[in-house]
Amino acid sequence: MIQGRSLQLATALTVILVSIGAALIVGAGLDVIAILVASSLVLTFLMLHPEEEHIAPPPPAEKLSPREDYVDLPAFRSIIHGLDAPVLIIAGGRVLTANSPALKLLGQHILGEDVRIAIRHPAAAERLTSADALTAPTKIDIVGLGTRAQRWAMRIIPLDSQRLFVFLDDETDLHAAERARGDFVANASHELRTPLAAILGFIETLQDPNAGGDAQTRARFLSILESEARRMRQLVDDLMSLSRIEADKHRLPTEMIAMPDLIAEVLSVSRQNLGERGGDIVSAIGDDLPPVQGDRLQIGQLLHNLVSNSAKYGRPGTPITVQARAVEPGMIRLEVSDEGEGIPPDHLPRLTERFYRVDSGRSRALGGTGLGLAIVKHIVERHRGRLDIASVMGKGTTVSVLLPQADRSDERDGKDTENSAPETLS
Repeated sequence: MIQGRSLQLATALTVILVSIGAALIVGAGLDVIAILVASSLVLTFLMLHPEEEHIAPPPPAEKLSPREDYVDLPAFRSIIHGLDAPVLIIAGGRVLTANSPALKLLGQHILGEDVRIAIRHPAAAERLTSADALTAPTKIDIVGLGTRAQRWAMRIIPLDSQRLFVFLDDETDLHAAERARGDFVANASHELRTPLAAILGFIETLQDPNAGGDAQTRARFLSILESEARRMRQLVDDLMSLSRIEADKHRLPTEMIAMPDLIAEVLSVSRQNLGERGGDIVSAIGDDLPPVQGDRLQIGQLLHNLVSNSAKYGRPGTPITVQARAVEPGMIRLEVSDEGEGIPPDHLPRLTERFYRVDSGRSRALGGTGLGLAIVKHIVERHRGRLDIASVMGKGTTVSVLLPQADRSDERDGKDTENSAPETLS
């Protein structure tokens, strides 16, 4: 501080002397020189007696309260109880804290109990009660917690040397989706491989000079080749159709469809394509049937698939009945019934799965791809409708589809009704 002031004083004196000297050289008057001297003396006095700096004293140190356990903090508990997934805090092998989903899954009695009673799973119990401290997060897959089919990923995170944070992640739907994807690839490969093997076998036979030279054999084999090729093409068409429907499943269609006209058109084509069974189609459609808001091509495909199924699995000569009527509240019920052998009750829940067949051999012999009802299901879901299948052994099967009626006010006003769709029933 003293060295700084000495330097400032020396600099000021030098400036004063230089100023006076410059004034004398240029011939300045005594009054100018007197002003310079007076100003210099005032400046020097201020430099020698600066104002004292006022520095505020530091505030007194805040007295801190004793350290609280963060597990007991309201904010921490709010986070735990705000999670939708089951969460537990384990301390010393016992359940210290559990949120509502965990209590609902494992029972209200688990608080304070041994974790081996709360979670009856060998690998989980061993890890949660181990004497060795957990130093890094770990994951354990658990099957059967809650219900037999449920699958959970238990994620264990150490909070400190004594306590563990346990998070249960329900992976049942994820596992089911992965299994369905694997089954789909396996089934699609099988469905394509079977006709391909037949086609290759018949081609090799036809290439043989002896067997291929016989006109009758050649004609029979070519007929089979054509049938297998058509089945492969139908399978590919169904797969592409299913893919397109799934891609659009979140977009509600907005076309106004006159159902009597569409049903009449589909039934006319079916009567031509189904041969003798086409003559068994009977319909009961009211002319005052209200319009449906939907995709005309997809609803036509839905009806075509249902009529084709009834023609295949109903007894020859028995009626294929198609009915459509308005029902409350604001729905149209479309029904297709046959008089066949019926479907066992244990098969009904799986009929809409891809490639699922009650009788695989019969279905393939009739030209089915195993995708017809899966396509129907996805079309109904896209239109926010509902699909029901009822069957009585020995009497037949009825498939009912509920579709929302179009909003007449939107139809009159020409508005886009996409944002005013009715709720999904399924």
